[in-house]
Amino acid sequence: MNLSVRFYYLIAFVGLSFLSACQEQTTQNTYDLAIKNITIINEKGISDGDLYTVYIKDGLIAEIDPLDTSKSLFATKEIDGSGKYILPGFWDNHTHFRGGSELVTQNELFLKQFIKYGITTVRDAGGDLTPQVQQWNKEIQNGTRIGPTIYTSGPKLDGKNARWAGSIGVSNSNEISKALDSLQSINVDYVKLYDSTLSGEQYLEIIKQAESRGMITSGHMPFTVTLDETIDAGIDNIEHLYYILKGCSSQEKEITAQIKEGKLGFWNSMEQLIATYDEDTAQRTFKKLKDNNVYVTPTLFIGDILSYMDEVDHSNDTYLSLLEEDFIETYKGRVQSALNATPEAIQRRKDLQVFFLTLAKKLNDAGVTLLAGSDSGAYNSYTYPGPSLHGELKELTRANIKPATALTAMYEGARFLNKTSYSFSKGGIADLVVLNSNPLEDINATKDIWLVIKNGAVVRNKD
Repeated sequence: MNLSVRFYYLIAFVGLSFLSACQEQTTQNTYDLAIKNITIINEKGISDGDLYTVYIKDGLIAEIDPLDTSKSLFATKEIDGSGKYILPGFWDNHTHFRGGSELVTQNELFLKQFIKYGITTVRDAGGDLTPQVQQWNKEIQNGTRIGPTIYTSGPKLDGKNARWAGSIGVSNSNEISKALDSLQSINVDYVKLYDSTLSGEQYLEIIKQAESRGMITSGHMPFTVTLDETIDAGIDNIEHLYYILKGCSSQEKEITAQIKEGKLGFWNSMEQLIATYDEDTAQRTFKKLKDNNVYVTPTLFIGDILSYMDEVDHSNDTYLSLLEEDFIETYKGRVQSALNATPEAIQRRKDLQVFFLTLAKKLNDAGVTLLAGSDSGAYNSYTYPGPSLHGELKELTRANIKPATALTAMYEGARFLNKTSYSFSKGGIADLVVLNSNPLEDINATKDIWLVIKNGAVVRNKD
């Protein structure tokens, strides 16, 4: 054998040996789960359309490998994701666990319902079941219970004799300080403010004190203060669009004065606020919200449900079969109020809902960050935990907001709560949902769920 031939075989042998070494399976290149041949849509609603294999290990996204690489990666379990789309698990940024001890088991049932609908994280916006909620969350995190990660405000802060059970009532600075102490002692994730009996002065004081402690604040807004005052106090998130509408009126100060004097109430001020909506004022308000990094949670879906209750019969809703009679009983107050309203009041409510769709679009166009939240839970009639988030996404697109932006409105909840690990990237939390069709083309695809993965484990498989 001549020298050149020997050299050729030597090179071939070395090459094969090197390739074999590269392909050797070790603990370092072996993962718990690989989802192959799949299209990624990240938390920004962006997809490059290419196919990847996503490797998961120890509850985290360990590798995102393009199909054309020569990496030698292995997995204990492989799933073929051909023709499917993988996204971060869905976030519902406004839910409620509440109803007292009688409804604990019913609220507990909702944990699996959230997972069924692809929701791996929820923000509990105040209730009266905080000990149970925090215990459930611990069990979910240690893998002994199936459900979404729960970020909770714990009890709401309100005035004395507050509307909602479990709320902490305050009437002066000292009581506010003690209330915030109590929330910090149970390690809540943010502070939720409510406006049933809370004075404007105490409302602003709560925000200022909470912000000085580094606590995140979110909530309603008493109509006895202006939106400018609320933003200046340091609020981080406005729940619902009523309060944004108020800040878009050219006569907000005058209307606020009438409310303070008892000449106007919350609902009968709506007509005046719409009539005095001013585009220049609105744009200044939007800019101030954006410049101060104030989030807005529109909760459009519950508004649609309540506005059209006279036209839509929910008595045969499939989800009702999952609900206990005591839970369904909590729906009656809003149902009766809606159905017993005058034709004029019903029409005003519908007009307001249509206006809110326009307002949500204007906020988005102005660069204000929206959060997608359903407002599901007891007392909020037919706003069911799970499917209602998908209803909210649909409403956002009905407002002519792009599907990609509607998706992003879910995931912005992580940034609002300063939770940096929820990104579709190496090292991100492996809370994921796999869809059969593309939500960037049709938002209804979010309901077409094939797999749900929580902390790296498959917790729902449609097949």
